[in-house]
Amino acid sequence: MTAIAQNLKKILKELPEKVTLIAVSKTKSPDEIMEAYKAGQRDFGENKVQEMVWKQEELPKDIRWHMIGHVQRNKVKYMASFVHLVHGVDSMKLLREINKQGAKHNRIITCLLQVHIAKEETKFGLDERELTSLLLELSDESLVNVDIVGLMGMATFTDNEKQLASEFNYLSDLKARLARDYPQLKELSMGMSGDYQLALEIGSTMVRIGSSIFGSRN
Repeated sequence: MTAIAQNLKKILKELPEKVTLIAVSKTKSPDEIMEAYKAGQRDFGENKVQEMVWKQEELPKDIRWHMIGHVQRNKVKYMASFVHLVHGVDSMKLLREINKQGAKHNRIITCLLQVHIAKEETKFGLDERELTSLLLELSDESLVNVDIVGLMGMATFTDNEKQLASEFNYLSDLKARLARDYPQLKELSMGMSGDYQLALEIGSTMVRIGSSIFGSRN
């Protein structure tokens, strides 16, 4: 068994049922992705549209590609025919573009709304007021080729577990409050290699894990 397959097996054992493991394959070669694929992994996450497009062309068609990075509107058309889930949606303009491109390919594109939970200004995402406003706007606007299924957040890059727990709890509580009016918000994408166990304890349903599977980035 390869190191990648061993790492995957170890992580999968720790995951509760109904939690989706997204293997973050950015910068990783098709050969490395195939090692994870042969070990049974099907959900892979990329943060650059161009990189995801050429990998999708080269690799098996039953891979579910997750766009986990910040998306520019002019790049949506390149992934609209195949992307499984867009994690980082943070504006109505982007949603309208995803809807437009989904219609061209006769597809409903599944999305998560990204919430800014980190103490770092460099992270993208909506604050609570912007999120509530966007959800209200969505109720009035018929975007039939978009399906919003949950929230995503990127925690601060820190070893401070108390701070991470605070950020994860905030997002989990926000989802619980919103789900009363928006029951479709079922997914909670939070937690990466360094903090996914904590994210799982707090209610994450999707974890985005790269270096713990593939080793450190190139």
